[in-house]
This record gives sequence, structure tokens and C-alpha cells, in this order.
Amino acid sequence: MAIVIYHNPRCSKSRQTLALLEANDVVPKIVQYLDDPLNQSALKAIAKKLQLKTVRDMMRRGEAAYKDLGLAKEQDEDALLEAMAANPILIERPIVVNGDKAAIGRPPEAVLEIL
Repeated sequence: MAIVIYHNPRCSKSRQTLALLEANDVVPKIVQYLDDPLNQSALKAIAKKLQLKTVRDMMRRGEAAYKDLGLAKEQDEDALLEAMAANPILIERPIVVNGDKAAIGRPPEAVLEIL
């Protein structure tokens, strides 16, 4: 099964994580999620693999869209997933998926645990 990185090439952590994977002889499938957005069900599946307490933990809370959409007050997990699907800039990056495991590359070394 291919390892997938949900990648933003403009993000230094995402670039560092990709370089770390390549340094460990991993050639991942690269999904530039800003250009090829994930739907709500794909995000939910990734959140499950990340084993998060809440999908909010895979959101970039510092983004203007987070504040503009009033997401800090939102308690409905499906509404948060819907917001990420509609505004992919809200998705924390990078996320690496390996089968039924996933990790957020912050720091980049965090992804080594799932290789």
C-alpha cells in the first residue's frame, strides 16, 4: 500500500516532512490538497487514522477562515469536517497516511512512527 502525504509545497514543515520521507527511502504519493480538496468522508477517514479526540486537532486554528467562520464555537464534528472540505486551507499540514495509520508532520519526525 502506498504511503500518501497530504502536502502543501508552500509550507516549510510540509517540505521538510516530504524530504524526511524521501531520506528514509519512502516515495509517497503526493496529494496537493489545496489543488485537489478532500471531501468530508475522506477527512473523516483520515481523522480516524490519526486517532484524534476531536477533528479540531487536525485544523489550522490560526487561519483567518477559522475565525471568520466562527469555528472556535462549533461543537459538531461533521460541521468541522464540512468546513475543512469547503476550505482546505484549514487542514493541518502535512498529514502522512500509511495504511490504517496516519500522523501529522509537526514536527516532521512525528511521521517516522508510522513508517
